[in-house]
Amino acid sequence: MRAMITGGAGFIGSILTDRLLAEGWEVDVVDDLSTGSLANLGDARAQRTRRFTFQRIDIRSPAITDLVAHRRPDVVYHLAAQADVRVSVARPAGDAEVNIIGSLNVLQGALAAKTRKVVFASSGGTIYGAPDDLPVSEHHAQRPLSPYGVAKKAVGDYLHYYREIHGLEYTALALANVFGPRQDPHGEAGVVAIFAGKLLAKERPTIFGEGDQTRDFVYVDDVVDAFVRAGEKGDGLLMNIGTGVETSVQQLFDVMARATGYPDPARYAPPRAGELQRSALDPGRATRHLGWKPWTSLEDGVARTLKWFQGAAR
Repeated sequence: MRAMITGGAGFIGSILTDRLLAEGWEVDVVDDLSTGSLANLGDARAQRTRRFTFQRIDIRSPAITDLVAHRRPDVVYHLAAQADVRVSVARPAGDAEVNIIGSLNVLQGALAAKTRKVVFASSGGTIYGAPDDLPVSEHHAQRPLSPYGVAKKAVGDYLHYYREIHGLEYTALALANVFGPRQDPHGEAGVVAIFAGKLLAKERPTIFGEGDQTRDFVYVDDVVDAFVRAGEKGDGLLMNIGTGVETSVQQLFDVMARATGYPDPARYAPPRAGELQRSALDPGRATRHLGWKPWTSLEDGVARTLKWFQGAAR
């Protein structure tokens, strides 16, 4: 079996790469390295196996369509994206070029390659807007409140079109707040990685607002397991990949401060305009159709993440 992973040098994509290689797949990774890193693919590249290739390509380029058609993957795992909500608000056209036009380039390539299935990384934190009832299920209306969420919804609609009209199978995974090793602590997204970088450096992290805003934190290994399962199951479905549990940013800080022995309170700053106040995803459909459940507790995931960051800093 051959897989192509767009965005495969990112922290989720690279761990998916390692998992598929360990299971005997041939894996082609595509990434423009704008946010991903070749260091994340260190284990895959060290194997020096013909089962792994890397191509530096921007999915906005028609070259990605030709590459997918040439490599003829059985499954395309489409994770490449412009993933910063604030960037999408500041530059909605640029966001659409990557997340919509880039996705169409990938889908056209998959169609030409007669790819069996596309598994798409959607966004459970943005496509539903600001739901009143949590955890939110896939039956909730999709009313995104950011260009990033609009783009993810649009790609979901395109996937439905390609399936119904062209027979290209898909599964879309609406991801909660994924955290774990290899996440960038210097980016604007990924509060666990940001806190980890600060706390291990004995610096005081900043909480925007009072810390009562909630997120659904799901560990990266659990998420990768959902992607692997979706390669075979869940045809034509959108499925939430989260824990269903709301954790406040203050609770997260407290867990991480205890784990690192950091004695001081966080620094507090004014809340960010437009930030979602609460978020949690109901994973019931994924349990039914993928046989998937999150198994890593927040405390265990934080401990593993901190251990990795400690090693990476040496």
